[in-house]
Amino acid sequence: QVHVVESGGGLVQPGGSLRLSCAASGSTLDNYAVGWFRQAPGKEREGVSCIRGGDDNTYYADSVQGRFTISRDNAKNTVTLQMDSLKPEDTAVYYCRADLYCVIGPIVAADFDSWGQGTQVTVSS
Repeated sequence: QVHVVESGGGLVQPGGSLRLSCAASGSTLDNYAVGWFRQAPGKEREGVSCIRGGDDNTYYADSVQGRFTISRDNAKNTVTLQMDSLKPEDTAVYYCRADLYCVIGPIVAADFDSWGQGTQVTVSS
């Protein structure tokens, strides 16, 4: 399992933007699928965006399609999630992880080994 650290969360007004960063240490991310997941209070954890290893194909949940953009910077060994036109329903703790394949949609978090601390995103006026 690649060790990653999430950063960039915060409080933003509806319609605003945030940029989340997923940084890896001890291993390079370029051949891994790197996904962003989120979990709101009382809801399942869900995969919202992923960039596949090798060809960098990108995938998005319907709820964020057209508003979120995932990208990879191999020089910095990071994956970034640019979040625009944020809505109150985007409020959640956001996690990233590097795996062999992409997962979009609801998941059972316990089915995946070790999660990081995550970063809180709050969209509120």
